[in-house]
Amino acid sequence: SKREIKIRKLDSTKVRPLKTEQLLHIEDHDFALRPGFGGSPIPVGIDVQVESIDSISEVDMDFTMTLYLRHYWKDERLSFRSNKNKSMTFDGRLIKKIWVPDVFFVHSKRSFIHDTTVENIMLRVYPDGNVLFSLRITVSAMCFMDFSRFPLDTQNCSLELESYAYNEDDLMLYWKHGNKSLSTDEHISLSQFFIEEFSASSGLAFYSSTGWYNRLFINFALRRHIFFFVLQSYFPAMLMVMLSWVSFWIDRRAVPARVSLGITTVLTMSTIMTGVSASMPQVSYIKAVDVYLWISFLFVFLSVIEYAAVNYLTTAEERKQLKKRGKVSGMYSMDAVQAMAFDGCFHDTDVDMDLSPFPDPCEENETRTSQTNISNTDTPRLKRKRSLKGNVGRIILQNNHVIDTYSRIIFPSVYIVFNFFYWGLYI
Repeated sequence: SKREIKIRKLDSTKVRPLKTEQLLHIEDHDFALRPGFGGSPIPVGIDVQVESIDSISEVDMDFTMTLYLRHYWKDERLSFRSNKNKSMTFDGRLIKKIWVPDVFFVHSKRSFIHDTTVENIMLRVYPDGNVLFSLRITVSAMCFMDFSRFPLDTQNCSLELESYAYNEDDLMLYWKHGNKSLSTDEHISLSQFFIEEFSASSGLAFYSSTGWYNRLFINFALRRHIFFFVLQSYFPAMLMVMLSWVSFWIDRRAVPARVSLGITTVLTMSTIMTGVSASMPQVSYIKAVDVYLWISFLFVFLSVIEYAAVNYLTTAEERKQLKKRGKVSGMYSMDAVQAMAFDGCFHDTDVDMDLSPFPDPCEENETRTSQTNISNTDTPRLKRKRSLKGNVGRIILQNNHVIDTYSRIIFPSVYIVFNFFYWGLYI
């Protein structure tokens, strides 16, 4: 009836709403063409908010960053009537039906738009045709790093934005708010780096086939935290070098002790150097940490060579004394040298082996044979032996070679000077 028809017209819930395409007149225009096609280049403003820097990889020479990328431009084809002059906001489903800038990341390895729970895309259209297009993106891009000062280095990385299809005759990229177009989250932090600064800049890029393009740069400087590497590399290397100096204070007759100490420190230094190299890219130049570790390795190696020289000169001195005094035959002299090589005992004819303050296998055999025939004539020797037990330090100093005496001063002094110049040069 007529009354029912009138009620239906008054019921606003039954009125069919206007489609977005009809309100924005999308079907009336060809959005495959840029705004103002054939005229002056369309200006597209950019601003970026960096949410996080997820990782920095020295091995791959790249970084991963999550950011909000916002585009601003004006497309009069999207203008619409609005009594309250309010904008309309849409999600990613409208993007495929209108024109948007084709901005891409130069030197990008991987990138994606977040899609949980839906694609993180926002489109806001104003009545006068101004458009805001926002994306939440995670991108991994190359960073050309210089490790010549590693780990005392500062790395400068940049994320570059550019239009892929439109050169400067069709599209002009610029920072929307100048230097203030780049903002960062206050809580951004990295485990191995301190972020010194963020800055925005712009420039031009030329391609021989397609011409000049506007390019925007997101620059940031990263200074490496040194404390981690001090604990993992520098401090252990210092301890190994100092440990190698302990052999200068050990009796030159203790061949097993000094040789074992030298070999242990050399192998430990090799392990430290291998561990540092494994976590770094295989670059063709020398890094700062390589200089320190190799010099430290050289000090440890020279301490082993120092004892080899002491041992050789001691053996040569023993032979000369045996030949000069004529107390033993030539064959016995050879047996003494061989005995020292096998049992680790220095058979010095000038010193009574029974007076040594250290029990060793050489004198234990003699003690066992003499215990069965102790006489009154042996009493002075026993008393003399007991009196020397309180003078261990003096005996060690007397039995050390002159090379050991000089090494105790030269090695630490040169190493301290090296550390002074190293840290002064790289810090």
